[in-house]
Amino acid sequence: MHSTPKSTSSTSPSSSGDGADATVADIGEIALVERVVEACGGPTAAGPHVAETLPIVGAGDDAAVIPAPDARVVVTTDMAVEGRHFRTDWSDPEDIGHRVAAANLADVAAMGARPTGLVVALALPGSTSVAWVRSLMSGIVEEAASVGSRVIGGDITAGDSIVISISALGDLAGREPVLRSGVEEGDVIAVAGRLGWAAAGLAVLGRGFRSPRALVDAYRRPAPPYAAARAAAEAGAHALMDISDGLLIDAQRMARASGVGISLDSAVLPVPEPLAAAASAYNLDPLQWILGGGDDHAFLAAFPPVSSLPEDFLVIGTAIPAEDSAQGVVLVDGRLPEVPAGFEHFRR
Repeated sequence: MHSTPKSTSSTSPSSSGDGADATVADIGEIALVERVVEACGGPTAAGPHVAETLPIVGAGDDAAVIPAPDARVVVTTDMAVEGRHFRTDWSDPEDIGHRVAAANLADVAAMGARPTGLVVALALPGSTSVAWVRSLMSGIVEEAASVGSRVIGGDITAGDSIVISISALGDLAGREPVLRSGVEEGDVIAVAGRLGWAAAGLAVLGRGFRSPRALVDAYRRPAPPYAAARAAAEAGAHALMDISDGLLIDAQRMARASGVGISLDSAVLPVPEPLAAAASAYNLDPLQWILGGGDDHAFLAAFPPVSSLPEDFLVIGTAIPAEDSAQGVVLVDGRLPEVPAGFEHFRR
């Protein structure tokens, strides 16, 4: 990890001397990088018998070196900006770490790939506590470890607010990538994972509450069903994608990329009790969260109609002919839905 040059310099105290209230400005850039590298598990030395799931050279050098047994590398990147993608008064740093890592790992999994490494870049105000950064990195490292991956490097710089940028790498293990553009007319459309939970949790937090805890926790720390994405690829899914911005808007993206329409059946969409109770309390239709809410990182897939679906997938619709394939029309119960399609930056 490295940082942009600064006009001032500071000493590098030992980690035992950080103190409970130490900030990143107190310990300086060099010491902060050391703490982050420690949180990532330390550098990995080169060697002839390194497992395929580990980097040959990890965090702590000028650049990481990772195996690429497939000779192709899946790459994605995502940014999270304080106040827009997360709030430090709503989530603790470890939860934020899980949340931002999951957004990238789910994108790699949605290509049918196995995540192999994360590169993490941080912009931090000088007042940020060292303990906060350590906890953030713990969350990122734990989420990566849950899919057999790890943090292999990154960057640190000063900023006016906290910005977390993560790039994730993945290995296809000899398979072709599963694209969102492969849907064929007549395919069954299926989903694996939770829908609407994170959106409901965001609504709860936005109203100043901290319960139902299950919904708030779903917003703070998503639980993408990573294994389901791999199973979909192995089962011959025609198309696959991570639902990050909402079922409707991401289904529209899949339909547009594939030149088809998609028809969804709302009656088969599960409405779990916490979601139903919160919607009732706020006088809302839970479908508003299920169809329009993002951040759960469920997986949307299209399968041939005669195929046997992996057990975690639920059929929710079919691919239909599109009169105008550029529109990517998604129907719900045979008509255009009235709920908001999902999240888009810059949309008014």
